[in-house]
Amino acid sequence: MRIVSGVQPSGSLHLGNYLGAIRRFAALQQDPRYECAFFVADLHAMTSVHDGNELRSLTLQVATDYLALGLDPDRSVIYRQSDLPQVTELAWMLSTVTPMGLLQRGHAYKDKLARGITPSHGLFAYPVLMAADVLIVRADRVPVGHDQKQHLEMTRDIAAAFNHVHGEEVLRLPEADVLPETAVVPGIDGQKMSKSYGNAIPLFAPEGEIRSRVMSIVTDSTPLGAPKPTQGSPLHRLLELLTPREEWPATARLFTEGGHGYGEIKSRLLGLILETFRAARVRREELLADPGFVEAVLRAGGERAKALADPVLADCRRVCGLGTGPAP
Repeated sequence: MRIVSGVQPSGSLHLGNYLGAIRRFAALQQDPRYECAFFVADLHAMTSVHDGNELRSLTLQVATDYLALGLDPDRSVIYRQSDLPQVTELAWMLSTVTPMGLLQRGHAYKDKLARGITPSHGLFAYPVLMAADVLIVRADRVPVGHDQKQHLEMTRDIAAAFNHVHGEEVLRLPEADVLPETAVVPGIDGQKMSKSYGNAIPLFAPEGEIRSRVMSIVTDSTPLGAPKPTQGSPLHRLLELLTPREEWPATARLFTEGGHGYGEIKSRLLGLILETFRAARVRREELLADPGFVEAVLRAGGERAKALADPVLADCRRVCGLGTGPAP
């Protein structure tokens, strides 16, 4: 069973990326039932990163972080999205059968509009490019959070429309591997953690910066001696996501018993973050000292991804009437 997913290099990876996606990726690649492909979505990031040098640097940084966090090129195909030109060619083919109304109903697109972001065609057409990412490697399942489930449903709609228009089942309709609620990780302001919202806790920033972000997590004015509310509390949720199961009862008591201030509880979270990613930080420093290795992983992964994509694109070009066609 083939699985595909990716992360945008629109900024440094943060706690939400790890808890909501990359931790799941690392687990999936250990299962012999799955053939995993994970990419760095640099084409998607172009909707928000417009400096070429910055995008190139961020792409290599995210690939480095992938490896530091446990993605294994011997177990997974790890590649750069833009190294697969088949993706953009398929995206154009898909766009010719994608209704405007389908894209206008996209939750993510409407959310960006509500936040005052000036929409570009790239932002509007994001679901088509995402569909091409998935369909070009004939993925069977796609790990998605609840907020991304609609985009996977769009992928299925677009693939079904393409197959119907061209009268042949050349594209495989993928299933959603809906991630558990851990996929929705709160940021320091209580909204979903996101680079674009400015509310993220970075994984590999200097310790002082991580401390500052953790201490900035929004809390209420409950007195020191009183129990702390847990419903809707980003601090409680982040601790719940990171605390080992056997340690959770003691951590939970920081909220249910009086006498514990928010500063103490935030310090507990800071210690968990630093300890959880201690080994990954060491591994990342080793990788940063050898960027040629990371680039070689991406090149090799790109070649493996092309081997998956070539037959799909050939089928799509054939049914669309592109190229010379089969010999008479």
